[in-house]
Amino acid sequence: MSLTSIDDVLAALDDVVERARRDGDRRGYFAVLYRKVTGKIKEGVASGHFDDAERMARLGVLFAGRYVEAEHAYSHRAELTRCWRVAFDACASWRPLLLQHLLAGINAHINLDLGIAAARCSPGARLPELRGDFEKVNDILTSMLGPVQANIATVSPLIGLLDTIGGRTDDEIIKFSIRRARDGAWRFATRLAALDEDAWPDVIAEQDRCVALVAHTVLRPGLLSTGLLLIRLAESNDVRRNMDALAVAPEPPLAELPS
Repeated sequence: MSLTSIDDVLAALDDVVERARRDGDRRGYFAVLYRKVTGKIKEGVASGHFDDAERMARLGVLFAGRYVEAEHAYSHRAELTRCWRVAFDACASWRPLLLQHLLAGINAHINLDLGIAAARCSPGARLPELRGDFEKVNDILTSMLGPVQANIATVSPLIGLLDTIGGRTDDEIIKFSIRRARDGAWRFATRLAALDEDAWPDVIAEQDRCVALVAHTVLRPGLLSTGLLLIRLAESNDVRRNMDALAVAPEPPLAELPS
């Protein structure tokens, strides 16, 4: 599948979302969230929010392309990275919370895909030039979390119990995960940028193994699992309704973010 523009990416994500809605497939949860983020990035490219709009558009295409390819490979039973297989396999299971599905997707896409996309977008010694816009994407992601989480509560009424079960609010859990993930993604991109591309496959495979282990922890968090089951029992089982709740979450204006 060839993606050459952000509009191509949005069209591909729309296809994933519509297919998931039709089939009641939980893979649609991450697709809806990612579609919203990508739409906001397109807005930022068009409005001059980023330092280099052309480069940011290129990064968006490279980044999203990895997710679209993974989703396509999984649908066609082809080879794909371990971390995405773990995330997608979990979508066939009733047990994970909507929130866990989102975190499993965020884990794979940021901890593995983002570093690779960044290193390809600004290879070698040019990578540091990307850092400012890279951080602006971080601001966009973080700004969207509050509204998304508020809407998750409309279909998962006991989600607030994470504050008691995990010792911190679900908001903090997600922000912490994304903050750590994006810091790690930049370190991973820096590691790749210092290598010849011939050496990338082994480094990527190693990263993939580590990220897959994180995915297993997100989906089966040991002693927390019993408490999460209580939350899950109260959560909506209607995939389409849950997707709609994510889709209609309001999006903060770019003007309110650091520029």
